[in-house]
Amino acid sequence: MDPEHASVNGRKKSQRPQRTHTEVADELRARIRSGALRPGARMPTQAQLAAEFGVERPAIRQALRILQSEQLLTNVSKGAPATVAARPGKAPAGPAAPPLPTTVALAPRIAAAFEAEHVEIDAVCLTSISLTLAIGEPLRQIHAGRLKPAKIDVRVLLPSRDIPLAFPVPVEGRTDAERPVHDQWLSMRNAQGQVLRHNLLALRATHGIDVRVSFRALPFTPPVKLYLLNGAEALFAYYTVARSRAQIDQESLETYDAQGIRSMLFAFAQGAGLRDTTFVEQSHLWFNALWETISSELVLTS
Repeated sequence: MDPEHASVNGRKKSQRPQRTHTEVADELRARIRSGALRPGARMPTQAQLAAEFGVERPAIRQALRILQSEQLLTNVSKGAPATVAARPGKAPAGPAAPPLPTTVALAPRIAAAFEAEHVEIDAVCLTSISLTLAIGEPLRQIHAGRLKPAKIDVRVLLPSRDIPLAFPVPVEGRTDAERPVHDQWLSMRNAQGQVLRHNLLALRATHGIDVRVSFRALPFTPPVKLYLLNGAEALFAYYTVARSRAQIDQESLETYDAQGIRSMLFAFAQGAGLRDTTFVEQSHLWFNALWETISSELVLTS
């Protein structure tokens, strides 16, 4: 048999009905636990696994991510095939990946989302800096010809410029310093949003991709950040407010602020158990309700 078309365990592709990504994860997990897939061994490619299990590649990626969250696989998000962990451990209590800072956790999730034909990203955040940074890698992959989604839809909810923010604010309260702190946040909100929109819309001209990027303004400061990816995954983090010092008009000012890029990001996957599925579904309902009701038009200018 041609090894490029052999199954993981040497059997030919089954003619069973199409499986779910959780069933694929269960089967691969059993092979790892039994020793059929040994520690340090390289997994077959996603194409080979999709052919064996009779599913689409997104289902394979979801299955591999579940096993990575259980510390059974490594390098799932990279271009090369995943590797069986050197010392496969016991699965954690739930299927979601252990929380990591947004700067570490968001980029590979966004990159995986861009492998779909139709990319859908919804975000609620204080500024879009984390999202802008995370999208950089899939944009490079698109320009290099390694990714080619047909359609990209991005919706972002950000605080309105016209509200008194809960944070960032001066520690001393409503003082003459409040306006400069607000203006600095507003400048970052607008600049990051403009970069995000420009980089994505440029794909229309350079690659003929159907791109839509929309922003709306919230009448409150979001205490959490949320990213919804392709209707299948929700990434959630708390904004933890703390005292910090900021350079405002060349002066050091003590403020209450939250470092969103360092917030611990919790992952929930559609189909990875009732809790995760419900969280993803309710997060979509929550986002859409905000988008369609109390949010307003947002213009990314000062």
